[in-house]
Amino acid sequence: MTAVATAESAASDDSAPKSRAGLDVWIAYFAFAGFYALLSIGVVFFGRATPPPRPDVTDVQVAQWFQDHRFGIQAGFAVLLVLAGGAAVSNGIIGYFMKRMSSGSLLAYAYIAAMGVGAIPGFTLLLVCWLTATLRPDRDPSIQYLFYDLGMLSYNGSLGCFTAAYLVLAIAILYDRRRVFPKWFAYVSVWQILTEVVATQMWNFHSGAFAWNGMITFYIAVVIFGLWVACLLPILRAAAKAENDRTAPLYRTEASR
Repeated sequence: MTAVATAESAASDDSAPKSRAGLDVWIAYFAFAGFYALLSIGVVFFGRATPPPRPDVTDVQVAQWFQDHRFGIQAGFAVLLVLAGGAAVSNGIIGYFMKRMSSGSLLAYAYIAAMGVGAIPGFTLLLVCWLTATLRPDRDPSIQYLFYDLGMLSYNGSLGCFTAAYLVLAIAILYDRRRVFPKWFAYVSVWQILTEVVATQMWNFHSGAFAWNGMITFYIAVVIFGLWVACLLPILRAAAKAENDRTAPLYRTEASR
């Protein structure tokens, strides 16, 4: 009698629709990838903040530069301001998987908080400063000069929050016994910390390798950040697939003893 009941239950389970418990994770994953793609397009092709313009220029040259690139900055950065919430989604999905690590939830919350605070000087302030500079082309060049410097130094020089975020991420991965993320990704994150430390010199130089557009303070950091994101995307995909597999219903096709 038990075997018959179990067989009927199994047949019923086989015909039932699969769970969609992992759908929200996949949505967040694709939002993460889409946000970074749009961010790259906005700051590279429209706002022209990457590669960064030169710091060793005069106020008159800066005013002319804003005039030359006014439309791109206004179009690209206005769109990015609307899409700025994508940063929260990006931080959230990483924090989501960090909470599943055996290292505990505290580091996940610390990561989300540090990245959330860092998004203001590291992203939003650049958009606000440069959009303000292009709003009134007849503004005093010295004021435009201030917005130019403030935007770039904030964008490339907001260091402490991101250093803390990468540190807690690396610690969480190294102490995680469930291997939600591979251990080697912790060391890639440590390299991110090193680039943030080196970038402190951009506040002291107007030109050369340590300026905000320098080889050491910017271009090496961009390569390492690009590598970090390129590694993170398949890692999140694998973690999302594993999460989806765990939340799918189990089908029993054997009779109970």
